[in-house]
Amino acid sequence: MEYSEGLIVKESGGLYYVLCKDGQKTACRAKGIFRHENISPTVGDRVILDSSDKDGHVICGIKERKNLLIRPSLANLDRLFIVIPAARPDPDLFTADKLSAIARHNGIKTAIVISKCALDLEKAAQIASIYNKANFKVFVTDGAENIGVRELGKYIKNGCRGEISAFAGASGVGKSTLMNLIFKDTARATASVSEKTGRGRHTTRNVELFETENGAFIADTPGFTLLDFEKFDFFELDDLTGAFAELEPYITSCKYTKCTHTKEEGCAVIDAVKRGEIPPSRHQSYIALREILNKKHPWTKKQ
Repeated sequence: MEYSEGLIVKESGGLYYVLCKDGQKTACRAKGIFRHENISPTVGDRVILDSSDKDGHVICGIKERKNLLIRPSLANLDRLFIVIPAARPDPDLFTADKLSAIARHNGIKTAIVISKCALDLEKAAQIASIYNKANFKVFVTDGAENIGVRELGKYIKNGCRGEISAFAGASGVGKSTLMNLIFKDTARATASVSEKTGRGRHTTRNVELFETENGAFIADTPGFTLLDFEKFDFFELDDLTGAFAELEPYITSCKYTKCTHTKEEGCAVIDAVKRGEIPPSRHQSYIALREILNKKHPWTKKQ
């Protein structure tokens, strides 16, 4: 048998497109054994190929994953760029906070990209202040006006070498537009925001990794659409405080050892919110997620 290794950069119609170590890209299928083990190869997987099969290259093994995200399925993600629009559509900070919590729990470095800043400079500044205070790397951009695009592109090209990164955010927030500007040779289809709903039309159909000139891989996705903490087991209640990095410096100073950091008198987290050291919207997201996870029963969990 002849074996080689590669990275899955795209999946479509049951075919996996694997970038091999020699720089060649090959389309192949996965061996049926994965179905019996209830495992599916996914974009971002580092895989082992058997080139001696009668049908050509086939995936016969999946190397150990550092993480696996769902809807869309993406493995071994190193860095997540969460795109939040200043306007059109309206910014959804709770969705952004759910994404950032999942990323932190999975050991994924996170940056916040504020898009369409020219549409509402005041709102863009407010959002930037929230996430700067929460210790995120923040970029303020506008693809249409070419604001902040060069800075974001430089950060990706210089700081993400050898990593797999992804852009995440609701449809229409400007993910593909930014990618088109930063990586002109990997231009993606874009569509306007609906005048009636203020929401974007889906333009990215499949997850696909694009290799940059410095050896980084950027994933364009159709959006992380399933963030239902009630039905899916992203993490446990005990893991929640660790998913909000800005809370950690205050937790040991709380009056009670089993403080929930939601309403207790003498809670150092609540006091920090009152002093403006922790953004209120971030604390509200923490409380909302805690309420969901606290009500969750083992039989409601799904992987």
